[in-house]
Amino acid sequence: MPRFSVIVPAYQVQAYLRECLESVLTQSYPDLELIAVDDCSPDACGAVIDEFAARDPRVRPVHLPANVGLGPARNAGMARATGDYLVFLDGDDTLTPDALLAVADRLKETGDPDVLVYDYARAYWTGETVRNQVAAQLAEHGPAPFTLADRPGLLSLLAVAWNKAYRREFVEREGFTFPPGYYEDTPWTYPVLMTAGTVATLDRVCVHYRQRRAGGILHTTSERHFEVFGQYDRVFAHLDAHPDLERWRPVLFRRMVDHLLTVYTRPDRLPRGSRAAFLRRAREQYRRHRTPGAP
Repeated sequence: MPRFSVIVPAYQVQAYLRECLESVLTQSYPDLELIAVDDCSPDACGAVIDEFAARDPRVRPVHLPANVGLGPARNAGMARATGDYLVFLDGDDTLTPDALLAVADRLKETGDPDVLVYDYARAYWTGETVRNQVAAQLAEHGPAPFTLADRPGLLSLLAVAWNKAYRREFVEREGFTFPPGYYEDTPWTYPVLMTAGTVATLDRVCVHYRQRRAGGILHTTSERHFEVFGQYDRVFAHLDAHPDLERWRPVLFRRMVDHLLTVYTRPDRLPRGSRAAFLRRAREQYRRHRTPGAP
């Protein structure tokens, strides 16, 4: 059983996939399996994955018969994972050198927590890298592991799946999976952090998050950005089903409002003529989930 199952979904990232996979296989910590999921990509992603699998037995290729999207593609990878910990990496991003060694050391130091949160830097086409602006939340001082109640500031981090390592037994026991659609990380990240019995942090950049000039989902103008509403409905449905997590409702309501404002105000997301409809949906969402005591 490997220590890490690194799950890489790939769809139309042919130009970046080799660098991504190399960044995993050249890690100084070799105890891993790399589950590369070809999400029925129309470019050469599938061929690239097969090429890497032919030369390294740690690569486990998965070819999906139809395009299912990022969340379900990750689920397909999880279903085949055998490692102690799950690590997600998008096909256009990279692990930094020695990242998995640092993660493994920190997991050992903190007693194998359910979730380990680490940092990332945005990598621009100019070669510049800029670290996450709220990296202070990842400070390693104080007792570890802990629960989210001890470090609620972790909810202010970017709600993504790829800045954490997850104990696979914890994920399977709780039944966590990714939903379909845009913003699929939202109903994964918040329930995972709220539910984890033990959490730790690693104050180190482990992922370079590629800032593409064009082609990234969040920079694609589409009515699919309306799917953000359904993703937050899933978050609050999780709270409804777990009364012991009720204390987090005001904070998550505020996170939702901030997120909807971001989608609405970014000029590259909503198609022309759809902004009024988005605002109406946002008002309905606000009324439906409004929470007394929200900051």
